[in-house]
Amino acid sequence: MAEGKSILVDTSKCTACRGCQVACKQWNRLAGTKTRNMGSYQNPQDVSADTWKLVRFSEGKTDKGKPYWYFFSEQCRHCVDPPCKATAGYEEAIYQDPQTGAVIYTEKTKELDAKAIIESCPYNIPRQCEKTRALFKCTMCVDRISGGEMPACVKTCPTGAMAFGERSAILEKAGQRVTELKQAFPKARAIDPDDVRVIYIVTDDPVKYHQYAAS
Repeated sequence: MAEGKSILVDTSKCTACRGCQVACKQWNRLAGTKTRNMGSYQNPQDVSADTWKLVRFSEGKTDKGKPYWYFFSEQCRHCVDPPCKATAGYEEAIYQDPQTGAVIYTEKTKELDAKAIIESCPYNIPRQCEKTRALFKCTMCVDRISGGEMPACVKTCPTGAMAFGERSAILEKAGQRVTELKQAFPKARAIDPDDVRVIYIVTDDPVKYHQYAAS
């Protein structure tokens, strides 16, 4: 299913305001996560059954000793051919929305081998609820999209770091943006654009943003 919708996340425009993270919590009525200071701007420390969108924070030094701060607003990539769906084996648990291509988890995921599903994801995204045993992750806000609205995270972004639309248009936009960024950042690239619907643009090696930024 190559058509449908896509989201573009341009990390070069992200200021880590975490508006997208909050919007996801609010729209999906997700419980707050009890956390503690871990010495990082990032909070909470990982995605969970109650945190589907997380702005990751990474800092380090370049080969020339120059410090960098990178922000990566992580969520499910909604793979074009999702390995989690293939691992599940039946659509009552995991299916793709026919209009958007979004990968949707249902309560039936509690009947699946959670470990196998999580390990099948190259981006380490699905998480299991300890109480219900069901698996959870971003839905691409298919309920909003069906009503003519854009995903909550995209709508709330104040810097234009996120864009939403038809997949073909988003792919074109991603290509144009990478070309622009390469003038100042030779390593600029779109991460796995042919394989995912949530396409990230980075200006450096993906691993510097997050261990599972790229497949």
